[in-house]
Amino acid sequence: MKDSRIAARGIVLLGCGKMGSAMLRGWLGQGLPAGAVWVVDPAPSDWVMSTGVHVNADLPVDPAVVLIAVKPQMMAQALPNIADLGKDDTVFVSIAAGTPVSAFERALGVRAIVRAMPNTPGAIGQGITAICANAAGAPFLDDADAVTGVSGSGPAYVFHLIETMAAAGVAQGLPEGLALQLAKATVAGAGALAMAAEESPGQLRQNVTSPNGTTQAALEVLMDEARGFPALVGDAVAAATDRSRELARE
Repeated sequence: MKDSRIAARGIVLLGCGKMGSAMLRGWLGQGLPAGAVWVVDPAPSDWVMSTGVHVNADLPVDPAVVLIAVKPQMMAQALPNIADLGKDDTVFVSIAAGTPVSAFERALGVRAIVRAMPNTPGAIGQGITAICANAAGAPFLDDADAVTGVSGSGPAYVFHLIETMAAAGVAQGLPEGLALQLAKATVAGAGALAMAAEESPGQLRQNVTSPNGTTQAALEVLMDEARGFPALVGDAVAAATDRSRELARE
């Protein structure tokens, strides 16, 4: 978020709930001046109010970026408020699940419109964002709904894994605080190793697994195709993807 255009012309953040706040935290942490951000939200948090950004103030006439972070159900009400913002080179970015680029074209006209799916680790500079765009931009993906199912909703799957690992440790006799510390550090370390290693995740898994050892015993449960990770995670990603597609029809 070091683009000089954004610092000079500003960025409008329409909606500042959990995802909007995570992005705002990341922008400010990367050095974007608070004075370059305008937040429009009916109920801004105390944290947002404390950042020094413009909150529910008069908007810049020609912002570099307008980022739409409202819920899909609020889109029809929110979009008319920004339809007159910006000039030809203002980029409109939506992170709303289930709302296709075509819906923004109908509401905003022929603009550079980007649909993006970030995730909440962006608050600490560890997120990933997949994007697609209309003809005024450059498409990077064809199925934003599937991206929602994998990475947009994905942090919640990992957080639940940490919860369940910690609870399982307590059930085996560990103190609650220690079990949670072990679960969080294990997931964080494994994720960092997966990102840094040249080996595939499958190979990394095999590296940890000794024949007839403790890890193999656990994996025989987790990799069971009927009740283990393959079925559970596959069904979870499919459910999130289907829900994103349903939102486009509501």
